[in-house]
Amino acid sequence: MKTQHPLFSLFSLLTLLSPLFLLLILLRPTAAAASSAPASNNTDFIRSSCGATLYPELCYTSLAGYASAVQEDPARLARIAIAVSLTRVRSATRYLLNASRRADYGPDPRAAAAAHDCVSVFGDATDQIRGSLRQMRRLGSGGESLQFQMSNVQTWMSAALTNEETCTDGFEDVGDGDVKTDVRERVVKVKQVTSNALALVNSYASKVTTP
Repeated sequence: MKTQHPLFSLFSLLTLLSPLFLLLILLRPTAAAASSAPASNNTDFIRSSCGATLYPELCYTSLAGYASAVQEDPARLARIAIAVSLTRVRSATRYLLNASRRADYGPDPRAAAAAHDCVSVFGDATDQIRGSLRQMRRLGSGGESLQFQMSNVQTWMSAALTNEETCTDGFEDVGDGDVKTDVRERVVKVKQVTSNALALVNSYASKVTTP
């Protein structure tokens, strides 16, 4: 029996865990300060901030685990919300790739076309959310104004949400079936997380760019 090279196994493991590593790297600079505020204050801050989103309970449950890193910093909260959104979009993209292959062998060619379109627009959404996260980590640097930087983040997150909505819109004329049901249910959850991240970005932007 052929023995798998240990370096290949390590690479495969790192690929699977890349979203987790992204969050760990993102949160690392805040770890030293994590104990400076009571945990209840941190979670209360997240609960209160999530009140500005369309899906406050989902917002809270998806972000409460990062309370010690967020503390009561709206910029960190927005940044972590974007990172969580990116992780969800990447996971959904992998799922959509499998769904598109499954749809290729299904009876409705419209389902296959819609699934392939979803893979494409989710690729765009991934790039846009990644760009937003990169910009959030560079706030105040690069010689650009904070207002300009936040405008970029808002534009890209809004575009990502539009791309996710385009995916579900593409199934409007597709007959009912497993692929349509599964894709729509999965994408709706991703849209909600992205919507919440955008709301937190908008909330932070309004605080730091208002004259």
